[in-house]
Amino acid sequence: MRQFAALALIALAGCSQETNNSTVTANVTGETANVADVTNAVKPVHTGGDAVALPATETAYLGKWIGPEGLMLEVTAKPGGGVVINNQWSLDDKGKFEGSVTAEGLRWMRGTTPVSAVLTSGDATGMKWLAGKKNCLTVAAGSEAYCRN
Repeated sequence: MRQFAALALIALAGCSQETNNSTVTANVTGETANVADVTNAVKPVHTGGDAVALPATETAYLGKWIGPEGLMLEVTAKPGGGVVINNQWSLDDKGKFEGSVTAEGLRWMRGTTPVSAVLTSGDATGMKWLAGKKNCLTVAAGSEAYCRN
């Protein structure tokens, strides 16, 4: 089991989009596994209360996400790269925005306000209407989040 954990950690570190100059090494012999300098090798995304998640690919964000009271966020791929976000974030506010997927999550600008959404569970959104759901995007815990049906 330790061997598997060490190898999985090394594989994830090699796939990370954001690394520093730390070296990842492993010495796996028999039942022991030693992994050195891994602490800063992978920069995880904190999901607001859930376990830490590694950055997702753009395809993980594509599709329609539903929030409480008819709010929604729809993400489509933009020809040439990036995404288009169709968003109703309050009963009175909606718009269409260009954005991107980064290691920190889905990012866009609402006018002059930078917005980002990270993949979380419904429980991590802090919103009772979304509790129990498994595949969600949280913009602001407790006030703005969306989940897939």
